[in-house]
Amino acid sequence: MAYFFEINNKFFILATFMLLGLFMSSLEKIGAQPIGVCYGQIGDNLPPEQEVINLFRTSGIGKMRIYGPNPAILEALRGSNIELILDVTNDKLQALSDAATANDWVRQNVLNYPDVTYRYIAVGNEIKPNDGRAQYVVPAMQNIHNAIVSANLQDQIKVSTSIDMSLLDNAYPPSEGSFSDSASSYMASVISFLANNGAPLLANVYPYFSYIDKPQSISLDYALLRSPGVVVQDGEYGYQNLFDAILDALYSALEKSGGSNVKVVVSESGWPSEGHAAATIDNAATYYQNLINHVNSGTPKRPGQAIQTYLFAMFDENKKGPEETERHFGLFHPDKQPKYQIRFN
Repeated sequence: MAYFFEINNKFFILATFMLLGLFMSSLEKIGAQPIGVCYGQIGDNLPPEQEVINLFRTSGIGKMRIYGPNPAILEALRGSNIELILDVTNDKLQALSDAATANDWVRQNVLNYPDVTYRYIAVGNEIKPNDGRAQYVVPAMQNIHNAIVSANLQDQIKVSTSIDMSLLDNAYPPSEGSFSDSASSYMASVISFLANNGAPLLANVYPYFSYIDKPQSISLDYALLRSPGVVVQDGEYGYQNLFDAILDALYSALEKSGGSNVKVVVSESGWPSEGHAAATIDNAATYYQNLINHVNSGTPKRPGQAIQTYLFAMFDENKKGPEETERHFGLFHPDKQPKYQIRFN
């Protein structure tokens, strides 16, 4: 009887390790998916951080962006295998142009959490070239990078910055994409840093805003990734959706600025469900699901290269503004109920 118990016990231990291996494998596959979700907190009715991390995991969302170091979020992320974009807030850029301050920032917000899976540090979000803080972006990036290198984490964590599409002077057709005169010098230094360190450019890409700006010339189907055929022919490339056209316009601008080998990670993209005639539940659900289904295909200029894309955002945030639409980008309601029936992978 004792021998029989010992055999059964060995089988139990073996089965436990097999199940644990399958669980870890499933987490790795979730993390390998190209889709992430941005977790903003500009609201007074949002769930506790640990519940949010649990919701990411149960929903199969393996990537997250947060807009500044939050110890409660970082604690909740420990051991989760959720890949993280961590922002350096814009108000810290000048301070982090000092190397010692950057070292302290990395120690406090990265090295103190060795069991959090950091992927990118976004040094500044949507900084405009005429913003006084623009001069500090690349020095802060360099100092954060140096601190990451000192910790021997440069192969795991890449340092970048997140831009919006206002820096493009021209985006139509995509092959004519270029940075504006005011942005070209600023972007040249950013691109040089990224190319030298094998880091991607982070970009916030919103077909929604392009559509509402020019509804007379952009069809809703083209913006929602549901056009049945090519809408824009640009030389050898045919475009069925505006998302690809915007992204390839950015790739064209990068190529013209010495960044042919710099990849783009879409650090935000979304569609609101209220606040404008085009901001409806149906349109938002269509956009999010079609985008999720599309990103593995790449763009016409980069076919077959999965586009890492972070959907904006996890929750409706009732303190955002000033536009009403800003409060309605959530994939989930603050009570954690899904707003749409979306499959994330």
